[in-house]
Amino acid sequence: MYEKNGDKYFVVDAHVHLWDGRESNQRNIHGKQFIDCFYDYHRNLSPEEEVWDYDTYCYYGPDRFMHDLFTDGPADHAIFQATILRDFYVNGFAQVDDSFKLATDNPDKLTYNHAYDPRDGEQGLDQLRRDAEAMHLQGVKLYTAEWHGDSRGYKLDDHWSRRYLEECIELGIKNIHVHKGPTIRPLDRDAFDVADVDKVATDYLDLNFIIEHVGLPRLEDFCWIATQESNVYGGLAVAIPFIHTRPRYFAQIIGELLYWIGEDKILFASDYALWNPRWLVDRFVDFQIPEDMTEYAPITVEQKKKILGLNAAALYPNIKVPEELRIPTAAADPGAEVATGAQDTVTS
Repeated sequence: MYEKNGDKYFVVDAHVHLWDGRESNQRNIHGKQFIDCFYDYHRNLSPEEEVWDYDTYCYYGPDRFMHDLFTDGPADHAIFQATILRDFYVNGFAQVDDSFKLATDNPDKLTYNHAYDPRDGEQGLDQLRRDAEAMHLQGVKLYTAEWHGDSRGYKLDDHWSRRYLEECIELGIKNIHVHKGPTIRPLDRDAFDVADVDKVATDYLDLNFIIEHVGLPRLEDFCWIATQESNVYGGLAVAIPFIHTRPRYFAQIIGELLYWIGEDKILFASDYALWNPRWLVDRFVDFQIPEDMTEYAPITVEQKKKILGLNAAALYPNIKVPEELRIPTAAADPGAEVATGAQDTVTS
């Protein structure tokens, strides 16, 4: 249980990985480009004392994962978001077997979300059905810019993508996590555009769309969509490390999110091992909007508690929040209300 300044926080890290980016697993130059780009994000946005050496970063393994998140880390629960990248890695970037085993062995601490690619057609749908049954999936992670043969991305509202989303509804997979953020070499920036979120969120109200990285660098587009679509949420992975290198930029990000989509639809995520969650949580708990940025209201402790864990826990019934740490408005219906100012702006 994370505690600071007399306040207790139930922390859910809603976006974590266990990966293998080593040369032995790289299928081609693109596998190296991808892990190198990841490392640049890590090295350039982390405090100096939190920077790992390159070899450890490429492969850190299950033991370090558990230590950094739970033993030495702040998390009460964490959610795997698998990134497979079959065209770049021999055995996939995500260590699926190890990740699923960790989640199976530690159900009180870990939830496993698998991945699919709608370009796999009917064969992929059959695999999704098998995976949903075997893994008891509550969520999936989609990478719309992932390469697939000659294809360098797809849209959420493509025909086959819609077929898969409809199958998710049938299978009881409610949480659709979608990477819609900064590009990663060699993937294409435009394949992460957020516009297709608007269409599927409108058409599939039985699903929750958690937009990872809050659409950066398209924050404004994301906010307008998420304000109007009650089932669209924002994940702070990649956004929150700017709390260190560009605190005023992070203030703008979190200020805009709170104004537009409200405190009940923002989820903390470290994107481990891109960043260690310990320092991110420490910085966020202490963070406040600079006084001269008067367009944004101060962030309250209650809002921070929701963002750091209660909002994610409300989307995943298997995550149990201790009674004394629950906030009734967060547990009842996250995302039901929109920030007052934004609601007035959009609906008037």
